[in-house]
Amino acid sequence: MRKLIIGAFFAAAIASGPAAATECGEVSITEMNWASGAVVTQVAKFVLEQGYGCDVQAVPSATVLAVTSLSENGEPDIVTEMWTNGGGPAYVKLRDEGRIKELAPVLKPGGVEGWWIPTSLVEAHPELKTIQGVLANPELVGGRFNNCPEGWGCRILNDNLARALKVEESGITIFNHGSGETLAASIASAFDDGKPWFGYYWSPTKVLGKYAMTKVELGAVDLEIHARNQEKDREFPEISDFPPSPVWTVVSSEFEAEQPEVSAFLSKMSFGVEEMSSILAWQDENGASAEEAAVHFVLNNKDTLSSWLNDSARDKLTNILN
Repeated sequence: MRKLIIGAFFAAAIASGPAAATECGEVSITEMNWASGAVVTQVAKFVLEQGYGCDVQAVPSATVLAVTSLSENGEPDIVTEMWTNGGGPAYVKLRDEGRIKELAPVLKPGGVEGWWIPTSLVEAHPELKTIQGVLANPELVGGRFNNCPEGWGCRILNDNLARALKVEESGITIFNHGSGETLAASIASAFDDGKPWFGYYWSPTKVLGKYAMTKVELGAVDLEIHARNQEKDREFPEISDFPPSPVWTVVSSEFEAEQPEVSAFLSKMSFGVEEMSSILAWQDENGASAEEAAVHFVLNNKDTLSSWLNDSARDKLTNILN
């Protein structure tokens, strides 16, 4: 049935009057190896092909792989979900040399990390909105902090923060999960059983799209302290909440110069992080592909999509947008 819907969707788009391929030409775009990146790519690919007449090639990629390819080959043309804090010195060098351009924060306010508890728990006990309230009431959060697996960057941050905040001294046991799957499963199990949960997670994810969670306030964000807390086993860890992680749509500077109209569209394409989590939850619940999730987004956000387009692309997608 979903394939029939997608077929009808693209038939309607084509009936709107597709742009001639000569309007844009060949374009390479990353399809990152995580769920939200794949959805963003499929939304962009549809618009570029049907609205701007591009011949789009989606290239499987990941953060470091995309940065390496841009450094060595000046390709791909478009990186649709670049978590810039994961690109390392090579990414900074590309940006500072003017070889790439950050067009728009594709996720707003960025990737969100933090310590969370179920929203229902906060509604019942408002004092749990802050870490001070949590530490003063360990029994209300189940007496356990669900931590990242070994080898994850968040594990180092959490270990340092837990020591700085004296989490174990408050009576909360730190449980180190063996995998991301068990960490996610612990949230699902808590909700299914009506039990409290306290621990680390991030967004956008299908988990935070499915389960209503509230981020516990750890205190002010201090970028210097946050950076220092990423040092393993720091002797004197300090307290800083997690800042949003910058997530951008990035293009090569050459592409931006050659394709100003496409670049203008990409500079407007942006998703709220909670909105993206909801899309991923829908995708998971329906066993849908990234392409199907992109169709779901377009059909339910026509005004938003229309606001991203120029007049010509909007006209070409009339049958979809109306």
